[in-house]
Amino acid sequence: MDMVGITSFGGYVPRYRLNRMIVFGSMGWLNPVIITNARGEKAVANFDEDAITMAVAAGMDCLKGVDRSSIDAVYYASTTAPYKERQNANIVAGALGVGEEIRTADFAASLKAGTTALLSALEFATANPGSNAVVCAADCRLGKMASTQEMVFGDGGGAIAVGDSDIVAEYKGCFSVSYDFVDHLRGANTKYDRMWEERWIRDLGYGGFIPEAVNGLCAKYGMSPGDFDKIVYPCYYGGARKKINAMFGEDAEKVQDDMLATVGDTGTAHPLLMMAAALETAQPGQKILLVSFGSGCDALWFEVTDAIAKKQDGRGASKWLARRADLDNYQKYLVWKGMAPPELGLRGEVDKETRWSLVWRDHKSILGLWGGRCKACGTQQWPARRMCVNPDCGAIDQMEPVYLADKGGSVFSYTGDMLSASLNPPAVYGTVSFNGGGRTVLDFTDCTVEDLAVGDPVDFSFRIKFYDSKRDITNYFWKARPVVGEVS
Repeated sequence: MDMVGITSFGGYVPRYRLNRMIVFGSMGWLNPVIITNARGEKAVANFDEDAITMAVAAGMDCLKGVDRSSIDAVYYASTTAPYKERQNANIVAGALGVGEEIRTADFAASLKAGTTALLSALEFATANPGSNAVVCAADCRLGKMASTQEMVFGDGGGAIAVGDSDIVAEYKGCFSVSYDFVDHLRGANTKYDRMWEERWIRDLGYGGFIPEAVNGLCAKYGMSPGDFDKIVYPCYYGGARKKINAMFGEDAEKVQDDMLATVGDTGTAHPLLMMAAALETAQPGQKILLVSFGSGCDALWFEVTDAIAKKQDGRGASKWLARRADLDNYQKYLVWKGMAPPELGLRGEVDKETRWSLVWRDHKSILGLWGGRCKACGTQQWPARRMCVNPDCGAIDQMEPVYLADKGGSVFSYTGDMLSASLNPPAVYGTVSFNGGGRTVLDFTDCTVEDLAVGDPVDFSFRIKFYDSKRDITNYFWKARPVVGEVS
């Protein structure tokens, strides 16, 4: 078999972090036992983020410097995707700016959907030499107030690209077990996660299936658990994690940090997010074991190549962990999560009907932020139109498409509006200049008015533009975000 494997990787962690002691301080009166999970903080998606936008953010990180036209498949994994009948992977693919003659698929209903999608992508790359696929996963799972889930769950995304050239981690093999083991459960119309007795999940689930999958992989390929140099697996039960770690020898540095104290459990995304973090510091020749639990268990074996250094350029998880802001208000958390409906006044009651004909007509401009560049004079504009906007040119039908979502820009003007309906007032918006030319009016996100100044650099982040509550439709568009440090 020709070599296939990971060609790039990316991660995403929302900016806002909620200290778990704030949750305990608000809800500990109802369920004091949640103090046992009150260490550290959890990542919280902004009010305009969901499992689609975070998957796109991770995918953008993964595809940094990658020719978008080389992508032949986009696989999306989540247990909290917004649509049951409208392929979520197509939205992700459109936002990432890849071509339209590709394969797309959604993976769902299990926390190991992320690694299942990764295995499918590897099989796709193996069966189609020269092809490349990207897997994007994200979750925004909800637990009821004062629950273990509320304390443990975090929001985030992970992405991995695979192919048969420029491989940074060669895929060597896998072993899977699948069971109808119901530890966590959410029905078709259920908002909150439900779980069975924790000792049962910990001891029979994590403590049973992960060793079974690891031992199965080792038996299949004539290895032992101690042969691996990096071990990546999510498990938020500290006791079970200690027992599982003992399988791999005495070197605790082998086991990748589970980010429970800094992010929380991000569901389907967590194995990919942890894998991205592991690859940030991986060395050529190291053997990496990636394990994912959920309705069974997947175990995958990779070996790092000399090409890894080319991708250790800031992509992954570390930069997002450093880019943080405190969410010190539990009530704001409840509002953002839709658990406490706020009064937004008459402006918040305006009917936001979705016009699908318009969405289709401008789908490239809306989803991918595609603009145009005049071939006659070189003027760049958004949105692309038949006629060049340059008054000295005016050429017709001379536009070539330009993907602007990864180009960045700068603040031309801005304002904070307390009259607009917003879940994080004031609403901040203004005019943004695209690098290379062109301007448009955009919302700003992940910032306050005080964070902005004319001329400041911004990047573009795919976000929820508005939610049509009457028809249960989430509409997306791009927003401007101040560039912080090295994050771009």
